[in-house]
Amino acid sequence: MEKTLRLIFRNEEGKSVTMSVGDPQDPLDSEDVDSAMDLIISTDVFQSSGGSIVEKTKAEVVSREVETILVF
Repeated sequence: MEKTLRLIFRNEEGKSVTMSVGDPQDPLDSEDVDSAMDLIISTDVFQSSGGSIVEKTKAEVVSREVETILVF
């Protein structure tokens, strides 16, 4: 099963900005994720089309199961 950690923020224009991290460690520590999101905001390294990332909205893990039918 494939897992992706999605970090969802809001930018200066109030628009949603999502960052995805593939294959996150298991189990995830919510305090570590919270600290990482704070670091992303405080360092202002990432810009979006709506300006700087200014607020945390949500962090979630998305699981996806892939079943291969044919390989060529």
